[in-house]
Amino acid sequence: MTVRRDFQESGRGRSDLLIGREDALAAAREQLSRGGSVLLHGPAGIGKSTVLRTLAAEYGESARTVLRCSATESESHLPFLALADLLGLALDEVSGQLPVAQRVALEAALTGRGESTLQRDGLALRLAVLSALRALAAKGPVLVVADDLQWLDSASTELLGFAARRLGDDPVRMVFAGRTVDGQEYDRYLRASTPDTLAVRVNPLTRSQVETLLEHRGYALPRSTVREIHRTSAGNPLYALELGRALAENPTPPRPGEPLPVPTSLRALVLSRLEMLSDDARRTLLVVSAGARPTLALLHAAGRENAEAETAQAAALGLLATEPEGPAVRFAHPLVSAALYAEASAQERRAAHAALSTVASDPIERARHLALATDGTDPEVAARLAEAAALARDRGAPTVASSLGLLAARYTPADSVPNPDEHRLQAAEDAITAGELDLARDIARQVLARSTVPAQRVRAWIIVIDTAGHAMTEVDAVFPQALADAGDDPRLLALIHYQLAWRAILVEGNFAECREEAARSAELAAQGGDRHTELMSLSFQAQTETLMGHPDAPATIKRALKEPQDPQVTVHHNGIGSARFRWLIMSDQLSEARATITTLLREVRRRGSVESEVHFLRGLAETELRCGHCGRALDLARESLRLARDTGIGEVASAMLAALAEASGGDVDRALALARESVEHAEENGDLIYLSRAQAALGYARLVAGDAPGAVQSLRRARELEHDLGVDDPARGRWQGDLAEALVRVGELDEAQEVIDVSRAHALRLGRESVLAVLDRAEALVRAARGEHEAALAQLTSAQDRLAKLGYGLEEARAALALAELRTGPPVPGASPAPTSYDEAARLFRRSRALPWLRRVDAATVPNPAPQPLFVQRPQALAALDGLAAMERQVAALVMEGATNREIAGRLFISVKTVEATLTRVYRKLGIRSRVDIVRLAAGRHTG
Repeated sequence: MTVRRDFQESGRGRSDLLIGREDALAAAREQLSRGGSVLLHGPAGIGKSTVLRTLAAEYGESARTVLRCSATESESHLPFLALADLLGLALDEVSGQLPVAQRVALEAALTGRGESTLQRDGLALRLAVLSALRALAAKGPVLVVADDLQWLDSASTELLGFAARRLGDDPVRMVFAGRTVDGQEYDRYLRASTPDTLAVRVNPLTRSQVETLLEHRGYALPRSTVREIHRTSAGNPLYALELGRALAENPTPPRPGEPLPVPTSLRALVLSRLEMLSDDARRTLLVVSAGARPTLALLHAAGRENAEAETAQAAALGLLATEPEGPAVRFAHPLVSAALYAEASAQERRAAHAALSTVASDPIERARHLALATDGTDPEVAARLAEAAALARDRGAPTVASSLGLLAARYTPADSVPNPDEHRLQAAEDAITAGELDLARDIARQVLARSTVPAQRVRAWIIVIDTAGHAMTEVDAVFPQALADAGDDPRLLALIHYQLAWRAILVEGNFAECREEAARSAELAAQGGDRHTELMSLSFQAQTETLMGHPDAPATIKRALKEPQDPQVTVHHNGIGSARFRWLIMSDQLSEARATITTLLREVRRRGSVESEVHFLRGLAETELRCGHCGRALDLARESLRLARDTGIGEVASAMLAALAEASGGDVDRALALARESVEHAEENGDLIYLSRAQAALGYARLVAGDAPGAVQSLRRARELEHDLGVDDPARGRWQGDLAEALVRVGELDEAQEVIDVSRAHALRLGRESVLAVLDRAEALVRAARGEHEAALAQLTSAQDRLAKLGYGLEEARAALALAELRTGPPVPGASPAPTSYDEAARLFRRSRALPWLRRVDAATVPNPAPQPLFVQRPQALAALDGLAAMERQVAALVMEGATNREIAGRLFISVKTVEATLTRVYRKLGIRSRVDIVRLAAGRHTG
């Protein structure tokens, strides 16, 4: 008997499976023809793999290298497996072109012959994947094809996404497919692809398309039956074909109006195929189903002596893939595996796992199989699972660690130490690290429902609070219950008072109360001998005091830096490293602030902490913005916002910082939209601390856009909020100069002077030199408006010089612009302005890559229609720079600052060779020959 192999969904020679896929194919082809990437998404069996393989066949012919992987659910818990599929066969070709540290880390990850983990080798692995793809792309176009993204292991997803976001114009296209329900989850798959990836939903078939599909297969069925097939299958082509086949082969078709004589689930249809297998072949397939990455060698080691013949029989029945793209034995469709595993008895499943528990190569997989081979609780198995969870945690795979922790809880006897709830709580904390907040919250509530141990209950309450994020008003009722459970235990009370400090600042907007709660937490933690919580509380107290302008801030930072230290606190986004960075940047120590935040960012990327990475990306972007490196700041702010939106962590803060960066170096309309978004979300969350900063960002964006009345409105609101918060340090929000300038532009000179006087008093007390210089710039505008021309010129000149010495490039350029406007005076109708008055401002804005401000200069210097080549060249140069890819813009911007190739490599976390290759592309795109030409072009001068 010949059995069709429909589960393979092959894209070759199977045009019937492309019925109804014209729109998806057209959209994907158009995107790929432009050099972009594509993500196909839809429910299981909808035809994503078919479209994927069709596109891979079409575009793979023009690619020099095609990298493929197709993950399965059973292997999704093993780090690096998808990456091994993609790069395993290409490793020999590129390894010689990688730096030693990258090569060693990548080889260890792909081969398993070593101890490479994201926790230890995160940066080296990320750069190694990026370097490998670039090395392949340097030899010709690369096509990356990945199916079933929903099963891609998290480590591979993270590494692939890191590389994809940085490929720029390298000829690498990606075609991915991932399972979604109602098209709602595909955005989380985009993190593994390039930023310009087009998401294409593969939709269910219409009734007429289902009818055409069935007719193409030769299934002559009544229209009423086709209608029922369409209803039962919900337009899923795989389900429709299986239902159609079953009905076509049924000798007694159903009467009109009767339900279909087959179940809506495919399980029975799959099992009908399995019945054709021998008992030995079924047992072999069960081992394949139970395994994470089964190979013929593994099957032999697991006792399946005739694995070759038995898998060949299954392939002939269409149950296994007949053209495997690697050594793994894989099912033609995951439904086959699921149905086979579900149909097996518990004893059969345990036997399969027992066989794999001794032969699997990975310790995580061995522990998992040992657990699933065990019936009932077993403390030894639970211990093995806990060890495997710790290993997964060290590898930077918190999702795997969480699932293993839950298994450990399941196999832990109730009277063991640690008991099951200890494992559950650790699993919940791992879930938070992985960004799975709903899972963490559910686990914590399960513990609260059963546990009477105060320490466990408080720990669970803290998890519930943590999962609320900045929306702490939603968990107000938790605090009294947590305090009741804590009793008089200082260790437990310290944990709660630390959270109460956050509540004070986020909900009440009370910095003073926040400081008191943080200090109380530190005191309690010291009493209880909890150094970790003591350091976290001291760090939070230091940050709060710094933002308040409190005189005790330096002393608190010094206390938090005393030994013994906790490495986790040092690099935590709310730890002492972050507190020290905030102190440095508010104290005008920009170089040291940049070095500090760069080190922190590098470390958290190595550890794989997503929330800290989002936070430190913002910090580095803010530092670059202060320094006047607007292009670099914009790239970092956008990266932080993408990551925040991917994870749902820190979205308000990242949108706020991105608004500032866009208004300084990008698109003003986008800046306004992001600022309004951050204001709206902060108000919804009741997040007063970021609401003030969001209003300041909105005011700045409005000022840049030329909307002085709107700027005044937003900046006045920021002033009110900071006053209510108890924030006296003008270096916290740095909105004072913008408010004074906007007030001058609307004619409110007395209020502008009042803002300057009040802010100056605080700045003098705290020694905020850059704030004082900005206030002098604003005061010069007040004086100029009052006719004190010479005094205004002198004050502006002094302010510009001081800002230049402090390293505030953008603020220096704004002072130069104010000087130019003052010297030029109001425009005379019919007369040309004096362009030379603006040359210095234009040069400084170009150096800073402050495009919105530069456009303002250009608007002020528009000459009469008579041709003036100098000013024709300037916008052309800017347009050329705007056409560069993100990485190319960053490198070019650093060249403009005078950075060497080695300095650029260190700043951007790339190799010197990558810098050189990027510069080569920049030269080619801009039609220039050297670094000097970049500077000349940016300055608006002809390159000869």
